[in-house]
Amino acid sequence: MVWLGCLALFSAPLLHADNIPDLFLHQGISLNGEWKSIIDPYETGFYDYRHQERDLQRHPSREETFFLDVKPATPSERVEYDWDTSPTLHVPGDWNTQRRELMYYEGTLWYRKKFDYAGAGDGQRVFVRFGAVNYRADVYLNGERIGTHIGGFTPFTFEITGKLKKTGNSLVVRVDNKRFEDGVPTLNTDWWNYGGITREVKIITVPKEFIADHRLALESEDTRAISGWVQIAGAGAGETVKLTIPELDEDLSAQTDASGRAAFHFTPAKLQLWSPETPKLYAVRVAFNGDEVSEKIGFRTVRTQGRQILLNGRPVFLRGICIHEEFPLHGGGRVNTPEKAKQLLTWAKQLNCNFVRLAHYPHSEAMTRLADQMGIMVWSEVPVYWTIDWTNAATYQNAQDQLTDEIQRDANRASIIIWSLANETPISEARTKFLSQLAARARSLDHTRLLSAAMETHAKPGVTNVNIVQDPLADVVDVVAFNEYVGWYDGLPDKCSRLSWEIPYDKPAFISEFGGDAKQGFHGSKTQRWTEEFQENLYQQQLPMLDRINGLVGFTPWILVDFRSPRRVLPGIQDGFNRKGLISSEGVKKKAFYVLQKYYAKRAAAEKQPE
Repeated sequence: MVWLGCLALFSAPLLHADNIPDLFLHQGISLNGEWKSIIDPYETGFYDYRHQERDLQRHPSREETFFLDVKPATPSERVEYDWDTSPTLHVPGDWNTQRRELMYYEGTLWYRKKFDYAGAGDGQRVFVRFGAVNYRADVYLNGERIGTHIGGFTPFTFEITGKLKKTGNSLVVRVDNKRFEDGVPTLNTDWWNYGGITREVKIITVPKEFIADHRLALESEDTRAISGWVQIAGAGAGETVKLTIPELDEDLSAQTDASGRAAFHFTPAKLQLWSPETPKLYAVRVAFNGDEVSEKIGFRTVRTQGRQILLNGRPVFLRGICIHEEFPLHGGGRVNTPEKAKQLLTWAKQLNCNFVRLAHYPHSEAMTRLADQMGIMVWSEVPVYWTIDWTNAATYQNAQDQLTDEIQRDANRASIIIWSLANETPISEARTKFLSQLAARARSLDHTRLLSAAMETHAKPGVTNVNIVQDPLADVVDVVAFNEYVGWYDGLPDKCSRLSWEIPYDKPAFISEFGGDAKQGFHGSKTQRWTEEFQENLYQQQLPMLDRINGLVGFTPWILVDFRSPRRVLPGIQDGFNRKGLISSEGVKKKAFYVLQKYYAKRAAAEKQPE
């Protein structure tokens, strides 16, 4: 959603989903925990579904419409559901790993949460915020439809001022995770389509005019000047906003303009820059008329120079790994706690990584905030994956909305240095136009980070053992990133020693994926597929090949941990898992883990040597 475009709506109740970033920082009532649930593959409880577009006033059926949350008024009344006796699901969490019968389920499932609310004060406003719901969410409060959100990995908010009761509120959410050809992602992916309310839910009460968003960024590593702004929802011109950073001795005030935005610009006397070696974060406080938010922010710059990426003005090599937001232990499933997110990043640190690619969609706030704290640079991506419907205007708008929400949510995360627009999208004129528009949108929202996308490669025509990266999208992005699977999908590992690469762009080159499958505990020769020895040999052959690529600034092998995928059906080996992880689906490190760990340790040691 366009931020400036939503400001006018803040004076009236929001009838559609909005992303108001700083509501995450406001205190609220958690609705996490056990929710009642009803599986509904035939849309029985969505009685007015087919009539919504032509007749929004149609009176729904009391007997069949689940969001009305009624009980029979008399013993003879027919009501064909009962929320109170229905089974529960835990929120946040996916439904697939909580109940065996839902493992492969794609369709509609209803959630209901009952709660009390003490009441808002005079002039206060109330919102319900969802961290993420996969994929479509239709939200109802006390029998009234309050809105719809589409997209499985970004936050959304509805205003519910005046709609709450002191006791017995009923919040009902219809969640539909069916895949669609015109969706983002589309029908075909290589990861599990987890359904459910996968991130936290909160009721948040704020003043009539409140802090809706703020952004601070380092302008230059040389001047050490910081600029930014604070957005006050509902405010006009001439109102005072305060910004305090105690450790920098900054206590600033600024006046809002007609749109409610207050601009800040200052140069601290002493400023320690954020980096993986010293992930310095400063406590930042924003205050306005009794409303207040606080968070920790790091300050750094990232830019390119020729074929280098410069972090704080110095070249950096990205020692990375790809990560899916899936946890291998305790039943697996979508990561739904900060502790699980921290375990994934801890494994990356054990691998000697200073960088992670969060594939193939925005991961949770917990993941990116932990990356700030732990000193891990981040590639953050939207699910424009494989063969999106490039010519559909609604599909483009969906992708743009997800990108916008991702950037707005994480704009203050120092760890994020790259926004990624897509993964493995076949070249076509329509696709390049689609992604070029997304790139322009990203740059209009954030000029402090680099843009990239995981592109494809091919053999150079008429030449043996030369692969080439040639894609019109490379002229659009800042970092020329590509996936390659030499040794797994492209020949055997020994091909790496014979292969060279052509990357005809004066830009940093980055390999966003390489790797091969291995079943942990399955052993054999280095030429036997699926063994740990085959995967180990593949890494041993890949790394010297990568060292020969001119302008290579890093790579993120695929992938940290084995993850579920319905495409992977080989019995006894895959069993529904993509096995390219360096760690198994049970959390056990494979032999290839130690090959990459040793390589990264050597790289890190060399970077510490004096120039």
